[in-house]
Amino acid sequence: MHDIDTTKYLVHANITAEGFVEKSDVVGAIFGQTEGLLGEELDLRDLQKSSRIGRIEVNIESKSGKSAGEILIPSGLDKVETAILAASLETIDRVGPCVAHVEVTKMEDIRATKRKRITERAKKIMRNVIETTIDSDTMVSEVKQAVRMEEITQYKGLPAGPNIENSDAIIIVEGRADVLNLLKYGIKNTIAVEGTNIPVVVPKLSKRKTVTAFFDGDRGGELILKELLQVAEVDYVAMSPEGRSVEDMTYKEIAKSLHNKTPLEQLDNLKEKKEQAQGREQTRVIQRKKVKEVETVKEKAEEAIAPFKTHLQELEGTLKARLLDNDKNVVKETTVRDLAKELKETTESPKGVVFDGVITQRIVDLAKEKDLEYVVGIKEGDVVKRPTSLKILTPESA
Repeated sequence: MHDIDTTKYLVHANITAEGFVEKSDVVGAIFGQTEGLLGEELDLRDLQKSSRIGRIEVNIESKSGKSAGEILIPSGLDKVETAILAASLETIDRVGPCVAHVEVTKMEDIRATKRKRITERAKKIMRNVIETTIDSDTMVSEVKQAVRMEEITQYKGLPAGPNIENSDAIIIVEGRADVLNLLKYGIKNTIAVEGTNIPVVVPKLSKRKTVTAFFDGDRGGELILKELLQVAEVDYVAMSPEGRSVEDMTYKEIAKSLHNKTPLEQLDNLKEKKEQAQGREQTRVIQRKKVKEVETVKEKAEEAIAPFKTHLQELEGTLKARLLDNDKNVVKETTVRDLAKELKETTESPKGVVFDGVITQRIVDLAKEKDLEYVVGIKEGDVVKRPTSLKILTPESA
């Protein structure tokens, strides 16, 4: 049924109508009554033309003068965009001449369903497999490896193994690919720093864990290690063999490198080690400063969104927008669908806009033309040009 290769989610919805309606009537109502509702970014026809939304399936039957059935919509959009699109279906109140009602019952994660089916099938295959010349241990390893590849998680925004929080010892690596490779061989206590700008969460984690830094043995790995040693408490250092990257290493190579890891005190560069030891207190001061800076930025972001929380709560689920004056009072209220038109044609002098929708580049450009001070929405879309004079705020930015 899914006619797009990138299907991520499948929206299920029930429909009832007070009269006889057919599949074509329902499809027509879906396109007709959602057109322009969510703006250009989430227009159903455009999404279907670009293959980000698949063919809409409708199964409906009519009995005793009433009709009831199910609507299925495959989506290649992300989770938030799919949920917004699904919610828009519930605004449909007529199909042809008949009063109708649509209710979204669930949003199915197609990939999770497939993974579950694969796992169950693998178990059945393993139970019924006939002994052949293939090493059974190899088969088990391959099935486990496939499952482990799906186990990568996020620890406060960083790629990590599932045991990063519960393990007393952790391995810090460079990137996501390194985490995946170690995870493939059953090493689940890894976390990636993703570059030389070490995230604040890593030093904090290092204070309560036994830490092994495991980086590539090239110039890039050395630079990341130097940065890590300045801000975090590292106990051991392991490097990949010359000419090899951690993400490409075999199990034997990984096991050997970790077995031969060097305690921090025994690193060849004694001068650097001594400076690092003497500067430990300075490092703590720097780290506390970084934590404070992050907290300050977060507090400022919360303070910026605070005056608009009441408006966002009142607008939630209404698909409406409000133009506000300098005191955050409502100058005019309109629909999200007509927001762009209202910004173009308004004779008022609003200072900002709050709306129940996605902030797009088009809205940002119109806000800049009208000299608005801020734009507040539920989510930020693909905004490339960000005027310095305009505040773009969402609940996520806090």
